[in-house]
Amino acid sequence: MNGKNDKLTKLTAHKNDSIIVGSSKPTMDMRHLIEVVASSNGPVLVCGPTGAGKELVAEEIHTHSARSGKLIALNCAAIPGDLIESELFGYEKGAFTGADKQRIGRFEQSHRGTLFLDEIGDMPLALQSKLLRVLESHSIQRVGGKNDVKLDLRIVCATHKNLQDMVEEGTFRADLFYRLNVFPITVPPLKQRGEDVLELLTVLLDKRREQSPGVPLPVFSQTALTALMNYDWPGNVRELRNVVERAFIIFSGAEVSGKHVRENLLTLRVPGIVPEEENNAMWEATGDLPGHATGQVFGSGEATLPQPEDYRNWFEHDDHIDLRRHLRDIEVVLIEAALQETGGMVSAAADRLNIGRTTLIQKMNKLMIAKDLKVSSPSPRHP
Repeated sequence: MNGKNDKLTKLTAHKNDSIIVGSSKPTMDMRHLIEVVASSNGPVLVCGPTGAGKELVAEEIHTHSARSGKLIALNCAAIPGDLIESELFGYEKGAFTGADKQRIGRFEQSHRGTLFLDEIGDMPLALQSKLLRVLESHSIQRVGGKNDVKLDLRIVCATHKNLQDMVEEGTFRADLFYRLNVFPITVPPLKQRGEDVLELLTVLLDKRREQSPGVPLPVFSQTALTALMNYDWPGNVRELRNVVERAFIIFSGAEVSGKHVRENLLTLRVPGIVPEEENNAMWEATGDLPGHATGQVFGSGEATLPQPEDYRNWFEHDDHIDLRRHLRDIEVVLIEAALQETGGMVSAAADRLNIGRTTLIQKMNKLMIAKDLKVSSPSPRHP
């Protein structure tokens, strides 16, 4: 790594016993809650958005507990409702067709350990009442069995759903919710943990390097690191992991700039390989909308710029739109075009855009746009 990556290089040397990476205040506050609850045997409800790392919280709780058993996991959303009961409780031989031998379920497998029930909000209502009885009695009966099996049980549940809303809707039992919600822990989204992005990037790069030791690392410049830290990360840590994977594929051994992050990693576009017409797909999607003259040069007197009302028919051409990213891309194109037309003069560019000079500077910093654009001709994207 070069000098631009000094901060990232220093972070590589940082070691922490925790499997939860990050030193931001939200992460440290979450770690403190984990330390407090880990030594107890009470249930924990882990809430947070998809991809934020709820399963790591469960693993951290188990690792720092004094429990001698294993951490056993079950994703309630990944197993059909009619099979979850036998997965959890196990069954006796002959309990149903195909049960040719006794099977131990996840409850018994987690005896003296921790049972992690991911996506608890997807558990069927009928099974929720049985889970409540297990939490109260600390015993189970296998499917088809008659004898109680006593367990030393500790349950950690996770969900990205709002269980309180589900209780009000009648899709989640109120008594089970209050039984599970003894010690809630909320995993903050990555956009609230901007300081953690560089540490997470270091860890992900190290792991990827271990998996493919012969593949050169991509080199993230300072503008690339700034771009990553300023991004909102709607997909959270899972999205960052995908970005690192893309960087290894597209920029192995090469330097990654802020523009590369914005145009090739956060939005998958391979520079110099994907045809220009595919890179302009955003504009092509609106090519036959009223007021948008495809294939004509704007400013020639024969074409008109797309109007806001033109987008009303968007969903006749595509079934979804990333509105935040779409508007950001348009803003970047217009700012770059204004700077190119004015030779990098910020005040003149601000006049063209009809915004204040200070506002333009703030937008340029946020979007990683340099005033001395090294582009001799306007961007190939339409303004």
